[in-house]
Amino acid sequence: MSLPYGKDFRPPWPLRNGHIQTMLSSSGVRRVLLPRAAKTVLQGAEPVVVDGGGGVRLTGAYTAQKTRSQARGLAVLFHGWEGSVDSTYVLQTGSRLLADGWDIFRLNFRDHGDSHGLNEALFHSCRIDEVIHALGDIAQRWPARPIALAGFSLGGNFALRAALQTSRVGIPLSYVLAVCPIIDPGEGLFSLEETAPWFYQAYFMRKWRHSLQAKQKAFPQHQYFEMSELNQHLRGLTEAMVLRHTDFPSLQQYLDGYSVAGDALLAMQIPATILTARDDPVIPVDAFEKLELPPNVELDIADFGGHCGFIRGYGMTSFTDDYIAARFNALVDEVVPTT
Repeated sequence: MSLPYGKDFRPPWPLRNGHIQTMLSSSGVRRVLLPRAAKTVLQGAEPVVVDGGGGVRLTGAYTAQKTRSQARGLAVLFHGWEGSVDSTYVLQTGSRLLADGWDIFRLNFRDHGDSHGLNEALFHSCRIDEVIHALGDIAQRWPARPIALAGFSLGGNFALRAALQTSRVGIPLSYVLAVCPIIDPGEGLFSLEETAPWFYQAYFMRKWRHSLQAKQKAFPQHQYFEMSELNQHLRGLTEAMVLRHTDFPSLQQYLDGYSVAGDALLAMQIPATILTARDDPVIPVDAFEKLELPPNVELDIADFGGHCGFIRGYGMTSFTDDYIAARFNALVDEVVPTT
């Protein structure tokens, strides 16, 4: 058996359009059309709270596999910004890995899903320490080995940053796979504002404002933002969040704080794969092509797929399911690497 690669993804027209792929990836249409098998990870899922350290609590869901006498390992999944453990792509990937005999842990970042009332301070993208602490808690409580981690978009960025540190803090992570991760946040923010069609920024801003309103409702005694700040566009509201709710003195220093651009990934100690698409309208491919990577980090740039789409046809299933499953399974099975 050989591994699939991005070059193998050749969807039919009109799914060769990056905008269509991106819009379908998290659309309600896709959720309705997905086969029932893409939601089996919900069956028997145990909602849990994990320790993020320093009193921080993060929510998640654990599903034990039932197809093998012993699990292949533990698969941990990270959603994207303003997604959740119940995002379509997370359910679909989790269900695919579950069928292959992996135990599944789906983690919510702070203030994602229904977790706004758990921690008073706001989520921001530099809160990597609590995610790493949570991974340590997960590894102790569900000791299936190996542990493999997959993340999507911002979740892919978190996954790569966590993988850079898990060996240092003693978390036995064996492999990480990032789908369309944010590489250079400054460039990504500029892309959403200046080059991507207006409806992408509108989509993310609508979801972010809704999340902030849920946070305010959970902690009415705390004023998180002025109304004038909430009415700003992406850059303005992000800068207000940075100055109000982080220790970073400027927006640029905050964006640099979760960048994995340039040579940042040269320190990666475990095998890793980055999958992205050349037609991703949200995260420019240039950032990936500029990466300096060690031999154990695989960069795979497909021609098609949009942002976290990779939708194969009108059944709305994703190429990434087989892609992730094949590489996770390769940790425990004999697989012939080909290019």
